[in-house]
Amino acid sequence: MNTGVKITAYAAALAATFGAAYGVGKGVGPADEPRPAAHGEHAAATGEAEVPRGSGDGHAGHGEAAAPAAGGLQVSEGGYTLALETPRPAVGRGVLTFSVKDGAGRKVTAYETEHGKELHFIVASRDLTVYRHLHPVRAADGTWSTPVDLPAAGGYKAFADFKPAIEGAKNVTLGVDLSVPGAYAPRPMPAAAPTATVDGYQVALAGALAPGKAGRLKLTVTKGGKPVTDLEPYLGAYGHLVALREGDLAYLHVHPEEGGPGPDVSFTATAPSPGTYRLFLDFQHGGTVRTAAFTVHAGAGHAAPEKAPAPTGGGAHDAGEHTHG
Repeated sequence: MNTGVKITAYAAALAATFGAAYGVGKGVGPADEPRPAAHGEHAAATGEAEVPRGSGDGHAGHGEAAAPAAGGLQVSEGGYTLALETPRPAVGRGVLTFSVKDGAGRKVTAYETEHGKELHFIVASRDLTVYRHLHPVRAADGTWSTPVDLPAAGGYKAFADFKPAIEGAKNVTLGVDLSVPGAYAPRPMPAAAPTATVDGYQVALAGALAPGKAGRLKLTVTKGGKPVTDLEPYLGAYGHLVALREGDLAYLHVHPEEGGPGPDVSFTATAPSPGTYRLFLDFQHGGTVRTAAFTVHAGAGHAAPEKAPAPTGGGAHDAGEHTHG
């Protein structure tokens, strides 16, 4: 597991980043209703520069402080395309099927294994209240499939993070929209808070981030007021951090600094731009993976708490709809 990892393009995570959350929308309408282009999507459609990004490996470097590029904003990049074969899944439990195609339209069948998987797959709702970290299975012909539970109608986005097994290949993170048909009402973004509660565990966030400037985030896991010192490795690490930027759902992903099995899991991360982010920490304990979620802001006048108070029942918010496949 890399030491001092910083966010970068792809998915490498967080612009893991943050202050006082603002709502995602209050309208009610059909899930297939056209939506205006979000921040960053206009640039993707017109080619106008808006958010720096590139086709680099997307992984955080070692101690770098340069502003990272945002990932997952394009369905095609670096000669690869994310082809979703089930773009309109129904509400509830179902199966998502997709493939990654090369420039000739052929399904990719050879991938490098990274953090225990050939491909990492994330699905999140547009209002960032539903988060799914899934582990799809690949068939011999390059078709991927995974069970998924989508609790409500509305807009979602799926992200595929992978590295093709060819010489000189770099990590790629692609993103594609999917729609769950039906009437829907976006839920407001949960308020920013220094602690989050999930399944009886409390996770405290300390640290601060600014766009274009590397910062250290420390997340401390406790249960019943006692530190959890026996976190279990999950995909080769004691914690994984993913952040999605409100508006365009730019995807960032970092891995922790080297350290012991808790209670602290630390990350070095850089926000690619000012904005509001939803931060998701995956950790494993007692054989179960759980996700603690935070709303955070990056930019002038906004910062994550420098020191989180001791986690208690009050002031914490539940992680909400976050599961693993």
